[in-house]
Amino acid sequence: MNAILNEDRISTAHPVALIQPGVTQGQLADFLARHCPQLSFNVTGSARATSLLGNALDRGVGYLGPRHLDLFGLEVVTGTGELIYTGFRRLGEESPLAHCHPAGLGPMLDGLFLQGNSGIVTSACFRLQPRRPRHVAVSLVLRPDASLGQLIEILSALKREQVLTGVVHSGNRPRGRVSLMHGVAEYLQQHCGIDGEHLGRMAEEVAAAVAPGEWVALGGVTGTRRQVQAALHEIRRRTRAVATLRVFDEARLNLGYSVMHALRALPWARRQAAAINAIRPLHGLALGRPTDAAIDNLLWRFGRTDLTAARLDESNCGLIFINPALPMDGAFVEEALRAFEAVARAYEHVLYVTVNVETDNSLVAVINLLFDRSDDAERVRAQRCADAIYAEIRRLGLEVYRARVDMMDQVVDPSSSHWQAVARVKAAFDPDGVIAPGRYCP
Repeated sequence: MNAILNEDRISTAHPVALIQPGVTQGQLADFLARHCPQLSFNVTGSARATSLLGNALDRGVGYLGPRHLDLFGLEVVTGTGELIYTGFRRLGEESPLAHCHPAGLGPMLDGLFLQGNSGIVTSACFRLQPRRPRHVAVSLVLRPDASLGQLIEILSALKREQVLTGVVHSGNRPRGRVSLMHGVAEYLQQHCGIDGEHLGRMAEEVAAAVAPGEWVALGGVTGTRRQVQAALHEIRRRTRAVATLRVFDEARLNLGYSVMHALRALPWARRQAAAINAIRPLHGLALGRPTDAAIDNLLWRFGRTDLTAARLDESNCGLIFINPALPMDGAFVEEALRAFEAVARAYEHVLYVTVNVETDNSLVAVINLLFDRSDDAERVRAQRCADAIYAEIRRLGLEVYRARVDMMDQVVDPSSSHWQAVARVKAAFDPDGVIAPGRYCP
């Protein structure tokens, strides 16, 4: 189940890929690079080997926006063995509308299979994106005398006005530094012969210099040359009081790397080259190039750089995510994050946090707990910390936008009319509980 079913039809005039659940974002990126480089797609920061449909059906967030908005025309096998096509795919694969018109006629059934466990999606239409003439990345380092709430309010307005064209990710200090460590250390080790304890210490110094603030926001601006120029002017004007702006594009990064690499015998040039080596794959995400950098950083942290990203489970890396949806209210978000951090400190944990300006009206946070899963005590403490943070999320009147399987007993309230309705939908498509039995059933 890992085929791109319409390879011969994909083009700038037909920017839709008909994919099966085994198609990974690395596979699609490689296909487009070979056969239609004018197209890209909404890439996530996860590994190259992750499923496009799996992430989108669980409402993951890419660098261009919510991934579920990229899906339509689902092919679904229900628990009764019935085959359902949503939208105009019901007219048959040869219909001119099957792979282009998302809504169809009548109720849209697609949403029943997003986080629904009412059927198994065996293929779907996935939207592709034309590459724009110019693309730059912007980095905004929060000033010491400014607040995260202020920055969020400004970024939210820029997003609503489409000055910032993609999802804006704001990472806290631990998140920013851990995302750079592997790329920095890899360069220092391979090109400068630095190893052992000295390697770790120098990598920390470089990461601290690249991500010096408590919060760093990363976003993208695309369009024509003049559109990008005007957008950067507006971003600079609005953010100068709260953040330090840096702008970079692929050409600038490549040139900087070439110069600094050639001068790497000099300590300052060596640090710059190592930093650019770490930044380049992250910048590539906004250009539609998936990378294993995020997983490589986790493997580096747990001392298993000998493993590939696809073999993360062979390491001792334990990771629990808690992903609350948040209102577009900077002061509220700042207060909520302080509350979550207070809970984490009580359990001796550091939170790795990214706040994403996802839509015109809301934010989402990705909160990660890292621990050594070979240590039973650490595993139990991390789980209790995650449960306590979720309790705090509910106390604040919030909810997660993606839930782990192990937390469903906390999420589902059997007395709620909402969950009772969900259970009835589940029973209609899967009365015998063949697909993930009982997960949403009161």
